[in-house]
Amino acid sequence: MSAPGSFPSNPSNSIIVRLKIANKIGMLAKITNIISEMGGNLDAIDIVRPTSDALVRDISIFTHSEDHGLKIVEALKQLENVEFIRFYDRTFLVHEGGKLSVESRLPLKSRNDLSLAYTPGVARVCMALHRNPEDTYRYTIKGNCVAVVTDGTAVLGLGNIGPKAAMPVMEGKAMLFKEFAGIDAWPICLDTQDTEEIIRIVKAMAPGLGGVNLEDIAAPRCFEIEKRLKEELDIPVFHDDQHGTAVVTTAALINALKLVSKKAESLKVVVSGAGAAGTACTKMMMLMGITNIVCCDSKGALHTGRTNLNADKQWLVDHTNPDGEAGSLKDVIRGADVFVGVSQPNLLDEQDLQNMATLCCWSGSKIANSKN
Repeated sequence: MSAPGSFPSNPSNSIIVRLKIANKIGMLAKITNIISEMGGNLDAIDIVRPTSDALVRDISIFTHSEDHGLKIVEALKQLENVEFIRFYDRTFLVHEGGKLSVESRLPLKSRNDLSLAYTPGVARVCMALHRNPEDTYRYTIKGNCVAVVTDGTAVLGLGNIGPKAAMPVMEGKAMLFKEFAGIDAWPICLDTQDTEEIIRIVKAMAPGLGGVNLEDIAAPRCFEIEKRLKEELDIPVFHDDQHGTAVVTTAALINALKLVSKKAESLKVVVSGAGAAGTACTKMMMLMGITNIVCCDSKGALHTGRTNLNADKQWLVDHTNPDGEAGSLKDVIRGADVFVGVSQPNLLDEQDLQNMATLCCWSGSKIANSKN
């Protein structure tokens, strides 16, 4: 059970509470009842150690926010025959010391190992690569190495929080590369927001990289950085906020079209967000053959009557919204078949969804009309 108006309890907002509980019948039940009544979700109960008259337990609880967790802790402190010892925020606990480490692929257990992996043997490999630089992909980590590069200006939904605060996200992205693709990735958080300097730094690092993943760099600078690096480097350059979002969004749309009796060419799509993600999603949907796309920023629909737009928003004005629709997001969502939300949350309500087009959705072997 969650508190009204809140997100459900979940592992990303979970805590571990260490309590010394009197060894009496019903004590653990009182504790679990309090947690349940306050909307917490029990994950695990572990015995840390017994004493002569009590048990020290760690109780893991899923909560729906940081404040929610603190309120549960305060309530547990008030229980009789229960001594509060400490509590841990599990998300912070897993981040202690960082989420990444570097490990050797080769053992270094003898002088022979050292002479092969390092001096003097390594010099022969260096000279071979000097003669044939392309062999770097074969004899170094370059062929399996990606830099995850950010300036910390557009981190998740948190905004411009800077390179140090962005580090946990970049570490997490590096983990995804390793766990799901077997690729070694390094978080590179740059303490500059200068476009030319970022381009220069990444180009200087490129000899040791097999690819570059640009991450959480604010628009419109991210467009110029990605464009220039693709032109000036001989390795792949991927901007997650553009390409990653566009790929998964388009894939979802392709699958959705398999379930409804509509063609891509007949759709009206409304995109909330005219930054990196919104622009890239729009361009990829256009390649699908969708022509009626209306993009919205914080001031409403982008149309020919809008002025003082940056070059990227002007491109959207020139290539989308063929009917010249104006007004707010709530205005242009009427009659739309698809909504792509890549900006703020809570911009639409149930009535807005009811105002969208009716879809014919497959339901087993039957077709049923429904609202989307």
